[in-house]
Amino acid sequence: MEYNLEKFKSGLNKLKIELSEQQIQQFLTYYEMLVEKNKVMNLTAITEFEDVVEKHFLDSLSLIQQIELHQNLKVLDLGTGAGFPGIPLKIAFPELEIVLMDSLNKRINFLNEVIDALKLEHITAVHGRAEEMARKPEYREQFDLCVSRAVANLASLNEYCLPFVIVGGNFISYKSGEVEAEVEQSKKAVFLLGGKIKDVKKFRLVETDAERSFIQIQKVKKTPKTYPRKAGTPSKNPIQ
Repeated sequence: MEYNLEKFKSGLNKLKIELSEQQIQQFLTYYEMLVEKNKVMNLTAITEFEDVVEKHFLDSLSLIQQIELHQNLKVLDLGTGAGFPGIPLKIAFPELEIVLMDSLNKRINFLNEVIDALKLEHITAVHGRAEEMARKPEYREQFDLCVSRAVANLASLNEYCLPFVIVGGNFISYKSGEVEAEVEQSKKAVFLLGGKIKDVKKFRLVETDAERSFIQIQKVKKTPKTYPRKAGTPSKNPIQ
């Protein structure tokens, strides 16, 4: 199938990302697998090629505006869903070592199919809830960077994500629209969990008028053993 790659290439150019033909092909294969699998399970409401390019691919890759990705970082994509932002980041920045984590096993099976089809290395998809996985020594405080596009309150996201990050590492939350109130309300959680708010970057998503934000939280000390609390609690009862 022929795709109009103009918007994708223009967006990549604005993000100063250079991809080889093989990497572009990996994105196209990923798109085709996503749309195909979406017929039998709910992965995304966005299926038109140009919309996926804008709202999933370029949105995922916008992270390059916030942090240097051409380096050997160990990255956790928590609540990865259909693989965003982790798979686009892995395609574009192969030196990253990535773990995709999601609580729905059907999604993990799909992600493993994608990893195999694209012949991606140093990337794994694991099934589990953040509250349980963050207590396992192989995951707790093991990552230089945790990223999440999950739709959740920032205070809850901090409780899910910060326990995975090494001291000196970062958690970056992808958010859309206004974030000031949410950032303010999450300050206590950030402090209790061993983090500090390093930066809030607002920008327009390339090739669109959509408002986006990155909230970067640096891990400055170890997360107390009491966090995360048991399954479901961080969402139902965020630290206030």
